[in-house]
Amino acid sequence: MSHHNFKTLTPVPSAKDFIDVILSKTQRKTPTVVHKGYAISRIRSFYIRKVKFTQSNYHERLTTILSEFPRLEEVHPFYADLINVLYSRDHYKLALGQLNTARNLIDGIAKDYIRMIKYGDSLYRCKQLKRAALGRMCTLMKKMKASLGYLEQVRQHLSRLPDIDPSTRTLLITGYPNVGKSSFINKISRADVDVQNYAFTTKSLFVGHFDFHYHRWQVIDTPGILDHPLEDRNTIEMQAITALAHLNACILFFIDISEECGYSIEKQVSLFHNIKPLFTNKPICIVCNKIDLKKPEDVEPEDQKLIQTMLKGGANTSKMFPMSNVTETGIHEVKKNACTMLLEHRVQKKLRSGRATSIMNRLSVAKPVPRDSKPRPVHIPESVRRAQAAKKKGIPVPKPKTEKELELENGGPGVYQHDRRKYHMLKNPNWKYDVVPEILDGKNISDFVDPEIDRKLAELEKEEDEQQRAWEAAQGDMMEDADALGSDEEETLSKIRTKKSIMKQEQRMTKSMNSARMPRSRVPQKSLADMDKDLGSIGLDTSKVRSRSRAMAETRKSRRDKRRRADIQDGKDGKAGMELESSTMRSTSRMGKRQRRDEAGMKDIVAKKRAEKLKKKGEKRWKSEARKGAADRRGFELQA
Repeated sequence: MSHHNFKTLTPVPSAKDFIDVILSKTQRKTPTVVHKGYAISRIRSFYIRKVKFTQSNYHERLTTILSEFPRLEEVHPFYADLINVLYSRDHYKLALGQLNTARNLIDGIAKDYIRMIKYGDSLYRCKQLKRAALGRMCTLMKKMKASLGYLEQVRQHLSRLPDIDPSTRTLLITGYPNVGKSSFINKISRADVDVQNYAFTTKSLFVGHFDFHYHRWQVIDTPGILDHPLEDRNTIEMQAITALAHLNACILFFIDISEECGYSIEKQVSLFHNIKPLFTNKPICIVCNKIDLKKPEDVEPEDQKLIQTMLKGGANTSKMFPMSNVTETGIHEVKKNACTMLLEHRVQKKLRSGRATSIMNRLSVAKPVPRDSKPRPVHIPESVRRAQAAKKKGIPVPKPKTEKELELENGGPGVYQHDRRKYHMLKNPNWKYDVVPEILDGKNISDFVDPEIDRKLAELEKEEDEQQRAWEAAQGDMMEDADALGSDEEETLSKIRTKKSIMKQEQRMTKSMNSARMPRSRVPQKSLADMDKDLGSIGLDTSKVRSRSRAMAETRKSRRDKRRRADIQDGKDGKAGMELESSTMRSTSRMGKRQRRDEAGMKDIVAKKRAEKLKKKGEKRWKSEARKGAADRRGFELQA
């Protein structure tokens, strides 16, 4: 049974977007130039390629949609029924079936028109057949508008569903609305479910996770259920019924004993007996919530008897626990007992299923077979026999001391040295601590370790002599070759060596010049006055340097203003000078702010927007021609 990840479904485009994508891709990926002068076979293959390419794109896109959407026969029954509740099984299958039919019809259209294009006798006829084929395909996809829109809505809703694993350890919370189910899941897990003081705050399934006994558990909060017939329940309630029917979980049925939820205890007990068939073969925890408002002992006797009836018929798997979400009394006990009950139930279920027996049947125990008639009794060391006999007589057997204990008894680390010789296994135990002599009877004992040491030594000396002779012969040949060089060759060799040494020195010098000898951050910065002072002290004229520096520092605008102010001061009266200066400043300010080219000549923003609108309208025809493939070397076709 496959497990689908609904969050990875490919988005389903609308019918219009579907057609635009396919036709645009056909225009971009296939040739776009054909002439009447081409051979008729070339013209036919040109248009056949377009029809085949369009058909293959439609087929690929539709196949992706059909394969990614879950098949109700292959997914877990929980998801199959959940899809039936949320989207209607018949409508879902009908939409997928229509897309499958459209895919087959598009394949048939392409096949028929390719056959007709093969018999086309002119460019015009082949072109019209191609247009008819693509037009029929697009018309067929336009009819799939409703199915594509429905499947996109289903995909968006499926991607928002919580990731529920039907096979893992699960706690399932159910009961009437507003009895404290969402508050409980927020307390024991990492979930963040909205909690409000009115009914049906939770309208879908919510999942939380927590850890217990080194395992990951999931807890599911279901919408509230009302006590009425199954056919009268709405979509929100049916989600809870679906989870109760298909998930192997521990059921936590919540009861509000304070009746603050708006429903009496009698109605809540009646709901429990109504949906009890869904709890078959599942452990049940009956949680009496809101004990902070009303103690269990304060409940009316009639209501207590009704609550006790919930434990009948399933005493082995049903337990009752008082709890309060406000004071957090009993929350840990409910969580712990529910998890323990589910673990025991899963173990018992596996034992009843016979899986353990099937595993034992596959195991094989090897038994040795005697290879001869020779007796081979069990060997027990004598020390073990003595220890067993002493144990039977009640005599305590002393344990051997470890090296660690001996070390602590004899001064500790650094003082006590481990005695390794006492473990030596020799023919005579008295030899353990004998000193091994180096010289015995005037001879070195190490010489007698290897009986073939003389032969090996002779072979080694012989090998060394051969290597020495080979090396001397090689050196003699090299000297003869060196002596054989003529005067011209020696001169050339000398030039080569000289050139190599020069190149190495140049490389070292270039490498050293590539970096500053002192970091620029440490080089003291000098001003123009310092430079003028230093150069003047040695008798150099720095007037040109000062004038050039000032000229470079001044901007073009400041130089122009300076010249004009000089003219005013030289030959003009005050009033004329003021007029000229003011006009100069106005002209300078106007020239400083340049107008954008697209705004030049526009009276206001309205005129600018109108001009842009007319520009786009005029370029519309050229842009439409460009969409047909200006980069694909498209040529304009002449009608026959």
